[in-house]
Amino acid sequence: MGEYSLRIPKEVVVEPTIVNPSPRWPPARLRDPLPFGYIHIAAAVQPPAQPGPPFPRPSARRKALLGRLKGLAADLMRLDEVERASIYRAALVPPTGGGEPASHPARFDVAALIETSSPSEIAKVQAAEPYQQLLEAVQEVAQDVHLMAARCARLLGDVDKSRPGLFLFNHFTTEEPQVALELWERLAGWYAVETGLDNSTLLQPIGEADYVFVNHARWDHSLPRLMLEQFARPSFRSYVLANLRANRTVSMPVLYRLA
Repeated sequence: MGEYSLRIPKEVVVEPTIVNPSPRWPPARLRDPLPFGYIHIAAAVQPPAQPGPPFPRPSARRKALLGRLKGLAADLMRLDEVERASIYRAALVPPTGGGEPASHPARFDVAALIETSSPSEIAKVQAAEPYQQLLEAVQEVAQDVHLMAARCARLLGDVDKSRPGLFLFNHFTTEEPQVALELWERLAGWYAVETGLDNSTLLQPIGEADYVFVNHARWDHSLPRLMLEQFARPSFRSYVLANLRANRTVSMPVLYRLA
């Protein structure tokens, strides 16, 4: 696939404010967006309490739900319109108290991502019996659910969901969505250099959603290593967090493993 940096017409590009820029972190080199449609389901079943450690405790309700969702994901995979269906359990749910307030804090310890052959197939999949059963199973157990139909707006590289890893769903809110899209490209460059990130799909909602986009990515790192590679680097605060604040963009990451 070809590489390029801009995905929107020049006349509507609004440059973000970049503080503490460095040639060490050029904007990410992006590929053509994937043609798939996406259905992201995020659910808070029994997330860690705030304040408190950000690691979800074992939960019989969550375990039973994940088992049910994995079976229904297998049923979804039999539909011609579905490319992949993946189920995730949270490994780390950071607190959401800092920065600009978010109207819908991302405290989700269960997630599902259904990829359709194209965005036009999303409605057909949502009408299918396995999807209806999956959604009902989530809604029966969860205290909070967020649904988002989406398309791929930016692509660093496709996310390999065929094997274990550490997966990210990062939920963004902002009053300037176009600025945040351009900012994400700069921040992805930092993650590529500092954490070796070589994959990411930026999911942009189709229709109403509580987040302007949700970033999905994967590392082969352990959780302690990834945390060290971020938090131990002064540039995480002086560049990543500082630029989020400068552009009034809230980032709410949750780290997962495949269920």
